[in-house]
Amino acid sequence: MNKIEHLGIAVKDLEASNTLFHKLLGVSHYKIEEVALEGVKTSFFQTGESKIELLEATNSDSAITKFIEKRGEGLHHVAFEVADIQAEIKRLKGEGFTILNETPKRGADNKWVVFLHPKSINGVLIELCQEIESP
Repeated sequence: MNKIEHLGIAVKDLEASNTLFHKLLGVSHYKIEEVALEGVKTSFFQTGESKIELLEATNSDSAITKFIEKRGEGLHHVAFEVADIQAEIKRLKGEGFTILNETPKRGADNKWVVFLHPKSINGVLIELCQEIESP
């Protein structure tokens, strides 16, 4: 794994949270993107070499809706950048980690993403992400 790519934070109100994080970080978000398949709207802030991703649910079936109902707003996941997501899936499965989606799916910010089950990593949802290369 190369680095922490971003921290994902579940929020109820993306607009209000964008204002809050703008005040906190002293920079504006650089992108808002909806991932319809996941039922989420995201906003990204660059801070140093890493990013903060704010996640707002767009429907009642979204994982973010369920997360906020169960735990409230807050840290949702830690994402690590990887050079070869397929190799990391294989390696981590071999190490005994539970992979939630063994086939990478298109995520926000032009990334392939895979999630590791929190039960296999001290209750923390881990995301692996790899930049989608342009053709």
